[in-house]
Amino acid sequence: MKCPFCGSLDTQVIDSRVNEVGDAIRRRRRCAACDKRFTTWETAELRPPQIVKTNGTREDFSETKLREGFRRALHKRPVSTELVDAAVDRIRQRLLTLGEREIPAREVGELVMNELKKLDKVAYIRFASVYRSFQDVEDFRDVIRDIDQ
Repeated sequence: MKCPFCGSLDTQVIDSRVNEVGDAIRRRRRCAACDKRFTTWETAELRPPQIVKTNGTREDFSETKLREGFRRALHKRPVSTELVDAAVDRIRQRLLTLGEREIPAREVGELVMNELKKLDKVAYIRFASVYRSFQDVEDFRDVIRDIDQ
């Protein structure tokens, strides 16, 4: 690790501690050249997979786009921000645990639908109507029957 004060590459770790949550390590370091001390943090870098859209293009996973989808489906619905945050976190965590570099957008859409189904039935139907490109009233009936089961 390069010293932030003098730029020397000769630094030593003098103390290491795991943070309270257990997801990072704090290291106290001392520079052998200038004798100054500094702190570094070590955390795991987890990258969500890229999303493969139906037209074949790829884009980085966007939590902002995910939240926007929830916001549109839940417009004027009595669902708290905390519940939406928890749903977004579950989806993000699920994508990370898959360990895949790429995932089809359809899978992300299904994860969103599963979360919306638990949060609010009307929002679920709204999202499903756009996501599955409903063509007529029968498509709505099918989804409503699915909810009632």
